[in-house]
Amino acid sequence: GKAKQLLPYGDKNLLQHAVDTAIETGMEPVIVVLGARGDIISKSLTGMPVKIVVNSAWEEGMASSIRCGINELLHHYPQADGAIVMVCDQPFVSAGLLDSLLETQHETGNSVVAATYEGINGTPVLFHRKIFSSLMELKGDKGARKFLGEHPEWVATVSFPEGKLDIDTKTDYENLQQWKKNPAT
Repeated sequence: GKAKQLLPYGDKNLLQHAVDTAIETGMEPVIVVLGARGDIISKSLTGMPVKIVVNSAWEEGMASSIRCGINELLHHYPQADGAIVMVCDQPFVSAGLLDSLLETQHETGNSVVAATYEGINGTPVLFHRKIFSSLMELKGDKGARKFLGEHPEWVATVSFPEGKLDIDTKTDYENLQQWKKNPAT
């Protein structure tokens, strides 16, 4: 019943934390794709060096947000070599992890470098520009996960065991709050 992007996380909200993490890498541009409640959520990013784009097809799911972001990137930054797709509900994503995706892509030459946790390849994930046309064909709520499974030969991975924690429910958020109070458990 609430916009999870605006849930408090430390002295910020989840979205501000994710945006700060992306900015910390020095990679540019940082494009934030918003959907439902985008007008309200965007206010929390006032003054941050980001390009905000609203996905009017947000009800379709993650694939439409990926298409929206890649379209924005290609329109305004056609020289971009790649894109990292990340979500704000993975609070343990760090600038170091994002940098590792890029380093792994340079080392391996793979077109896709995904974070991996609990046997799942997922976000954050780096896509080389030669994959953009395939991303523009994605449909549904699974984002690029099906795509990653269909083309394992294109995918290198970076271990991210903390990626198993994402904030999809009120219980997930309560568990995160509890962990912050007592990280040793």
